[in-house]
Amino acid sequence: MTGLVSLGRNATADATVLREKQDRLFRILRNLGKVLVAYSGGTDSAYLAWAAREALGDSAIAVTADSPSIPESHKRDAIAFARRFGIRHELIPSHEFDNPAYVANNPDRCYHCKDELFRRMEQIAPRYGGAVIIYGVNTDDLGDYRPGQNAARLHGVKAPLVEAGLSKAEIRELSRLAGLPTWDRPAAACLSSRIPYGTPVTPEVLRRVELAEERIRALGFRQFRVRYHGELARLEIDRSEMPQAFSLEMFDRLSALFKELGFLYSAIDLRGYRQGSLNEVLAPAQGGSQEENSPS
Repeated sequence: MTGLVSLGRNATADATVLREKQDRLFRILRNLGKVLVAYSGGTDSAYLAWAAREALGDSAIAVTADSPSIPESHKRDAIAFARRFGIRHELIPSHEFDNPAYVANNPDRCYHCKDELFRRMEQIAPRYGGAVIIYGVNTDDLGDYRPGQNAARLHGVKAPLVEAGLSKAEIRELSRLAGLPTWDRPAAACLSSRIPYGTPVTPEVLRRVELAEERIRALGFRQFRVRYHGELARLEIDRSEMPQAFSLEMFDRLSALFKELGFLYSAIDLRGYRQGSLNEVLAPAQGGSQEENSPS
C-alpha cells in the first residue's frame, strides 16, 4: 500500500480540507474491516475501490456487474484499472432483465437494477468473511432523483464517500493527486438511462445504442449521449464540442452511422448534452432534470 496522497509542503486551505477528508475516508474504511465495493469503473467507484485497497489491502474486493446495461468498454476499463492498481476484482452476473419491473422501464428502474446488484453482492459476501457492501455515491448525489439509493438503504449498503463529506469535484481532485486515470473521466451511466421511461428496455436496444456511442466516440467526441426514441436517435453533444459536430460533412457521417444501425431518423439536440435529460418529463418532486440514476 502506498498510503495517503501527498498534497505538498505549500498546501492551501482547500488542500488541507481535502487531506482531512481523505484521512477520514481511510479511517471509515479501516473500521469496516472487509468490504465489497460496487465498482462500475467510473470516477467515484474507481476512487473508492482504490481508497479501499489503500486502507484494507486484500480485504477490499471490487465487484462489477456483468450486464447488458453496462457497455463492454466500461467493463474493459474497470478490469484494466483494477489490475493496474492491484485491486482484487470480481465480475458477477446480474439478471435484472429477468425482472419485468426493470424491463418495463418506469421511473423506478434504477431501484430494481441496484436491488439486483446488491442482492448478488450479498450472496457472495460470505465467501469474503461477511464483507460489508459499499458503493460510490457522493454528497452531490444526495439531492438527485436516484432510486438506487433506496435500494442501498434497503440492503444496508454503506456510503463511505458521503460519510467522509466528499463531493464529485473533490473526488476528481483527489483522484488526480493519486495519479488515477479516472480523475477526468466523463460522466457515465448505464445504457438503460438512454431509453425514455415507459419504453421497454431490451438487450437488443441497448446494443444498438452502445454501438452508436462507440462509433461516435471514434469520431473524436468525448461527452455525449445517444437517446433512443424508437425510429429516432437523438444525439446530445456537450456544447463545447458542438462546433465539431456542426458541419455538412459531420452531418453526413452521423446520419449514415445511425441509418446503418437501423434508425430511420436522427437529430442533434440543440440544448446539448445534459445529465439525466430523460428525467425532465418527471414531476419536480421526483427530481426532473436531475442527474442520471447511476452513480459512477
